[in-house]
Amino acid sequence: MQLTSCKICTGVFLANADGSFVLVTNGVISSEFGRLEDASWLVTVYMLSMCALQPLCGKLSDIYGRKSVLLASYAFFGAGCVYSGVARSLLGVIIGRTISGIGGAGMMAIVSILITDLVPQREVAAWRAYVNIAATTGRSLGGPAGGYLTDTVGWRWSFAGQGPLIGIAGLLVFFGLHDTMPTAPSATSDTKKSKLSRIDFFGSFLLAVTIVTVLLVLDLGGQKVPWDSPYIAGLSILSIIFLIGFCLVEVYIASEPVFPLYLLRKNNIATSYASLGFSTISQVGIMYTVPRYFQITRNSSVAAAGAQLVPAVVGNVVGGLITGISVKRTGRYKLTVVLAGLISSVASTLLILRWNGHTGFLESLYIFPGGFGQGLSQAANFVGMTAGLEKEHYAVATSGLFLSGSIGAVAGVSLVNVVLENMVKRTLGKRLTGPGSKEIIEKAIKDVGYIGSLKGDLRDIVVSCYVTGLKYSYGVTLISASLSFIVGLAVQEKKLD
Repeated sequence: MQLTSCKICTGVFLANADGSFVLVTNGVISSEFGRLEDASWLVTVYMLSMCALQPLCGKLSDIYGRKSVLLASYAFFGAGCVYSGVARSLLGVIIGRTISGIGGAGMMAIVSILITDLVPQREVAAWRAYVNIAATTGRSLGGPAGGYLTDTVGWRWSFAGQGPLIGIAGLLVFFGLHDTMPTAPSATSDTKKSKLSRIDFFGSFLLAVTIVTVLLVLDLGGQKVPWDSPYIAGLSILSIIFLIGFCLVEVYIASEPVFPLYLLRKNNIATSYASLGFSTISQVGIMYTVPRYFQITRNSSVAAAGAQLVPAVVGNVVGGLITGISVKRTGRYKLTVVLAGLISSVASTLLILRWNGHTGFLESLYIFPGGFGQGLSQAANFVGMTAGLEKEHYAVATSGLFLSGSIGAVAGVSLVNVVLENMVKRTLGKRLTGPGSKEIIEKAIKDVGYIGSLKGDLRDIVVSCYVTGLKYSYGVTLISASLSFIVGLAVQEKKLD
């Protein structure tokens, strides 16, 4: 079993290393093309494509088997990384990230579905902890390693170099993993029925468009487009229309819905989804801004700024391990879900109060509780979701849980970015006046390197405005963590098998 965990976790390690690398270097990559204001797209387009395809992963794995879908996910992810590495424009890099996101949709979800196939419920949290170690190790190494490569040979090698590595991960799965098939009646009741005909393409399309339009509203609103813009209003109306259409298709038309809506009324499905979503908004929001904070306040290199994420990812590992041990021994998970939101809120509170632009080593550890709370949340909500749920629904429900986390990640990046950019613009506009001030403000928002070149009082003003903006963005993460805590109180404790 331990050997199996190594085989299925290699891709998890690489996917998370990639994510950490992009969180650290998105400002540098976009600045190279003179488009720092579009830095968040490098993160959000990956998440958008992943969210759009994620609902299908569970159903496809029910139909074609876990192994086949996992291998296809590796292929898309690797191809996207290589394309990003050779692209000659920011648009090209963004296209590569979109292709990688298609693969990312299955890489994490299928591994967790495999765990539910292989182990009893009380063991699930422990195995999730193993996966969490692989993910956290990837996040720990991805930022510093990618930052080092960016500072030396260039960021392109961090993307292109992942191609051969993901190929090795694919070979490990191809030759070393036995396929598992679902036991759901729908998977075996009609052997003559075409596999393709069992895919709810219409429902999948409507759900994907709903997700993308909602996330575009979050990403564009207040940042690239004013909130009162007709484009935002149009996207909002479209998202509602497509959501209603999706619900009607799933209830009245689809013979095998991509996501059966009645699951949201069962067990802890809705509360687990909401708790993890809010928790992820908080943690990803912090992770996105921390490297920027140290690059601006300390003029840190990309590698040094990336290394500042280590306390959070270590906390994530510790939280996952503690949850695995606790659930295995006691069979209880609700208290862990509640504590996850409470502990995460501590991290945001400390950042608001204590990160004032001159952060020392001990104060840099304030992000540890955020990672710790997220580790508790990921493992405990996964267990809570499966508690009392019929095995035939595990794959679809697991895809939904990862979708909630993915949406939380996109929302986290988008919300903190909107708050940060608008507050920096506002405060700089008040403090910098006179000839050339507009040009300085524009450059300060677009290029991290430009801020590092500033001297004297001008640099102090710009850094101070960024620190103020970051405090407001941590207000967003505090609210999200608090909502995760409140939702956790509604989770029901159920007996584990």
